[in-house]
Amino acid sequence: MVPELEEPKQIAHPNTSTIESERHGFEAHIWRPCQTLANKALQDLVTYIRHPVFLPSFAGALLYLTVLSFSGQMITWLLSTGYDSALIATTRTLSVACEFLATWIAPWLMERIGTTRAGLWLACWQIACLVAGMSVFWDFKEAPLVSASGIVGGTILSRIGLRGFDLCTQIIVQEGVDASTRGSFSSTEAAWQNLFEICSYIATIVFSRPDQFQWPVLISVVAVAFAGFLYAAFVRIQRGHLIHIPKCLASDGIRGSRQRAWDIVTSSDF
Repeated sequence: MVPELEEPKQIAHPNTSTIESERHGFEAHIWRPCQTLANKALQDLVTYIRHPVFLPSFAGALLYLTVLSFSGQMITWLLSTGYDSALIATTRTLSVACEFLATWIAPWLMERIGTTRAGLWLACWQIACLVAGMSVFWDFKEAPLVSASGIVGGTILSRIGLRGFDLCTQIIVQEGVDASTRGSFSSTEAAWQNLFEICSYIATIVFSRPDQFQWPVLISVVAVAFAGFLYAAFVRIQRGHLIHIPKCLASDGIRGSRQRAWDIVTSSDF
């Protein structure tokens, strides 16, 4: 009754021209833009690494690999050690006060000894405070409040060095990077900062128990120390030395002073 039903079914074969158009559309709209972005990101990364101010910029980004910042990670641990909300609020207030203090100390120091040397001094201050706090933390494990107070005190005092060092590195970057590449350089620097911040969260995921917080603390202090080492290498490259020895204490100055003293002693007018 329906002749069309007696006709054999036609198997639809894909059209070659349709497949080619879809492939070219995929390459034009998805693959090539992604490839262009990847090449641009790789080029920006190479430019960032080869730049003369790479070391201070990377050192500043490395400071984001830390759990010693009164963020959710450290506050959660402090609550487990016996700190209450009021005490934590007090410690955070002191930390913010030290950060504000750094905005006066860092410019004052840069005006007297220069931006590069000021950054080295502030980095050393931050490392010293964190190492001292970690030493108390490890030595008084049996007393949780004392141990936690050591970390809190070291972290609060280290904020002066942290914010001052960050100010110095940003001035070095702004003065050393050309305006044409400043955007890509800052974007790459921000990407490193986000990566290291993610690593700090991964550290607390791996060592999630309060009794394991010592390992994220150790990772944080090592990261800060390595950042200080990188900045010291930059200072060594820029200035040729790390410690500025006054002329009166240099070997030639001491030798000259001895010779002048000997001449006075052996002179006939003495």
